[in-house]
Amino acid sequence: MRKTYLLGFLLLFSISLSILSEQGCKNKTGQAVQNSGFVFKEKLSDYGFFKNKLKDLDPNEGVLHYDISTALFTDYAVKDRFIVLPKGTAMKYTAQGALEFPDSTIIVKNFAYTNVNHQKIMIETRLLVKDPSDKNWKVMNYLWNKEQTEAIKHITGAKIPIILLDNDGNKLFTNYQVPNTNDCKRCHIKNDVLIPIGPKARNLNITLVGQSTNQLKAWAAKGVLKGLPDTGAVAQLPNWADAKHYSLEQRARAYLDINCAHCHTKGGDAYNTGLFLEYEQTNPNHLGIRKAPVSAGGGAGGLNYDIIPGDATHSILAYRMNSTEPGTAMPELARTLPHKEGIKLIREWINSLK
Repeated sequence: MRKTYLLGFLLLFSISLSILSEQGCKNKTGQAVQNSGFVFKEKLSDYGFFKNKLKDLDPNEGVLHYDISTALFTDYAVKDRFIVLPKGTAMKYTAQGALEFPDSTIIVKNFAYTNVNHQKIMIETRLLVKDPSDKNWKVMNYLWNKEQTEAIKHITGAKIPIILLDNDGNKLFTNYQVPNTNDCKRCHIKNDVLIPIGPKARNLNITLVGQSTNQLKAWAAKGVLKGLPDTGAVAQLPNWADAKHYSLEQRARAYLDINCAHCHTKGGDAYNTGLFLEYEQTNPNHLGIRKAPVSAGGGAGGLNYDIIPGDATHSILAYRMNSTEPGTAMPELARTLPHKEGIKLIREWINSLK
């Protein structure tokens, strides 16, 4: 009898040990799979992007500072942009859309404002990472502390009261909106895939202030950009603020492209509107000319057409750009203030249309 109990106990112990061992293997495997993808760090300083004081954004070797010809308006924010490539890799030129980036690329975009003492005050830093585990882009925000010494991972968004100076030195008050990660996805989604917006060859085809070599050429010379044709064959998005070198039409279309076309394009978040505002768009109806809105609702302000040539006052496009009311304001994300220079440009363009 005792032998029977002993054998039973040993058998039960052996089965239990086997189950625990199997679960342990599964846990280890699951952990390994989980850690094989990109894991966002808790603090911006943990990445080692910058040397010296973090707020100076002084890039370490291998961190590429870049700029674009025409920028998205975000409450007169001062923006700094960087690309971090894995060592020994390079971007690839593409004529359409964003450049092709290698796995583990990190695109860094910092937002700050100019306070009444003309100091640059950091607000947030956004990271866009190409995860090597699934080849998809992932987003994360980092919120700067009051001491301006660190930025901490922040997922849920925030409203930050600030007093800033606009481009003319006027003092403005607003509650700056830090987006949550889902808000970021709304603008960066195309055909249900998260993508970068700004770093397209046509946006990067410029020579930075203080530099003598075209930005794309400089990257090609460094070996961090492959397949670049002669820059004369590369499209260039006009600088909307440069009235000396570009026409009113070119500047207005460039402004609408960078501020609106990431949503107002086929496959974008505003695809159902039928209003497509890419710089290359040539269809008058898609551009909104004498086009009735299909989903604006009360946001149209009782007006009948997106754009009425020669009549900005009665054009929905100009009306919504001038609003800050939720449900009416366009763009509906990334700003709480009207962009007076942008509104003036678009009104002049609409009024110039025959």
